Amino acid sequence: MVPFVLIASFPAGPWQANCYLLAQAEGGPCVVVDPGVDAAHGVRQGLKQYGLSVDAVLLSHGHVDHVAAAREIADEAEVPVWVHEADVDLLSEPMLALSEDARGILEMMYGSTTFTPPKDVRHYEGDVTVAGIRFATRHAPGHTPGCTLLLPELDQHQLVFTGDVIFAGSIGRTDLPRGDAFAMAASLATQVLSLPDEANLLPGHGPTTTMAQERSANQWLHPQNLMAMQAQASATNRTDNDGSDL
Repeated sequence: MVPFVLIASFPAGPWQANCYLLAQAEGGPCVVVDPGVDAAHGVRQGLKQYGLSVDAVLLSHGHVDHVAAAREIADEAEVPVWVHEADVDLLSEPMLALSEDARGILEMMYGSTTFTPPKDVRHYEGDVTVAGIRFATRHAPGHTPGCTLLLPELDQHQLVFTGDVIFAGSIGRTDLPRGDAFAMAASLATQVLSLPDEANLLPGHGPTTTMAQERSANQWLHPQNLMAMQAQASATNRTDNDGSDL
């Protein structure tokens, strides 16, 4: 367990995705979580402000607004990037999980819709220990197949980096390519609702919240809504797979 923790965060890029720096204390190694579009400058500012060095980059999922700066930051520091295996191809082919309206943004900002992946990419397989902090991982597909909750083991804090699985008052969308409403409902029912009330949720967009607040006020976590989400997804799958493609 880690007795003290330093957290710095900022929203970045046109999608205002939250990027986080987590360290045991100032002047030591840190973990960068979800460095997305235009996040590199903010990361460098945080490193300088707190005297930190990058020990690893952890990704909650593979969408470009959470990973676009991962290669730049990780390769510069010569450290690994961790991501779930199901999303690893999105590091180089982001359009596989985006709508067409994102294509113009990527072409305008990067001149391309394909990226060079980081040199050292590793897959979550249970716990990960980086910057002296042990992270438990919970696979929570739905928004993307590789969505992962990241839970650092800390003495005085219960933190969960939720990515785009759950936000304050909402959840991640499932209507993009590779989204799966049925899987999202299952992830919310199992991986999210099993979190303790005192857990502080650090989402991929918007303000932080607590599990107690979301359990009470987030309509998407109510059992009847989870059941409705799964029923609608099942009906859609039956319609989409009626044999006409055989």
